[in-house]
Amino acid sequence: MRIIVICGAGASSTFVATRLRRAAKAVGLELDACASSLAASAEMMGSADAVLVGSHVGDALDSVHAHARARGVPAAVLPADIAHDREGTIALGIVRELIPRIR
Repeated sequence: MRIIVICGAGASSTFVATRLRRAAKAVGLELDACASSLAASAEMMGSADAVLVGSHVGDALDSVHAHARARGVPAAVLPADIAHDREGTIALGIVRELIPRIR
């Protein structure tokens, strides 16, 4: 499973991706979570099983969702307080909603 976590410059998405990998490993899921900036996200989506988008990217959300839909990749906006998800369990829960087969 490959999950792309997108934010403006790729910094905060790195924290979310790291925590998401840790949470998945803790429950026995094989999951590759990769951070991406907005600029690089379109080309990365082709290999993704799901996309998580930082709520702080504002106006770009519609564009990111359109790119994801065009590639048949489910996408969700992360909650504004995702930085408080220290264990990655909230992000993992969102991924599980997007990809029901990994429940």
